[in-house]
Amino acid sequence: MSAQGLFVTGTDTEVGKTVVACGLVRALRERGVRVGVMKPIASGAMSTPAGLRNADALDLLAASGASASYADVNPYCFEPPISPHIAAEDVKIRIDIDTIAHHYRELAAQADWMVVEGAGGWLAPISDGESMADIAAALELPALLVVGLKLGCLNHALLTRRSIAARAVRFAGWVASGVDPAMLRVAANLSTLERLLGEPPLAVLPHAPAAVRSLVLREALPRLLQRPTSS
Repeated sequence: MSAQGLFVTGTDTEVGKTVVACGLVRALRERGVRVGVMKPIASGAMSTPAGLRNADALDLLAASGASASYADVNPYCFEPPISPHIAAEDVKIRIDIDTIAHHYRELAAQADWMVVEGAGGWLAPISDGESMADIAAALELPALLVVGLKLGCLNHALLTRRSIAARAVRFAGWVASGVDPAMLRVAANLSTLERLLGEPPLAVLPHAPAAVRSLVLREALPRLLQRPTSS
């Protein structure tokens, strides 16, 4: 199931995956690219007349400008902001990767590029034996790692990078995301991350409004597009 696109993952939850994903979607659209988006699983949703809706999935849809069905973009949506495998157990639902792949194919058929955002971190569980990593592998998408710049990020980033390699998922690079304005020795941490991950970041996003971060991503897009992005 080769596809031109990315699976946006992170070192943790709340590290800026949606900001990165939406920024890349907008930058691609500015180049005239038809972009499909997907948030396969989301926990933390609001009840609407049309059903449960997740803010990250809605942001992705808005960024894409597409008229895709919400059910395709976010096939598994849970109301409580808890780990997806627990939320699924609570409502007696089994998260099925084949179902996710089906919706992905529906979206990819109408797009030149796909940007898929995971939930939580790379190994966030979706069932007793599967994680977000299994979704990226099934969709055959390279992983773009968003590293939240905060205390502990060195350990989290290296563990995630090694796990991506262990799954034989192509590594599309990494983006540093400023999530803690009080973090000390940012430059030294970035230097260490570059050494541990084996390459410089595609972008360093400051702790700033989304518009500023989107501008940085737009400037980084050419470097990302130079990398192979299909399996």
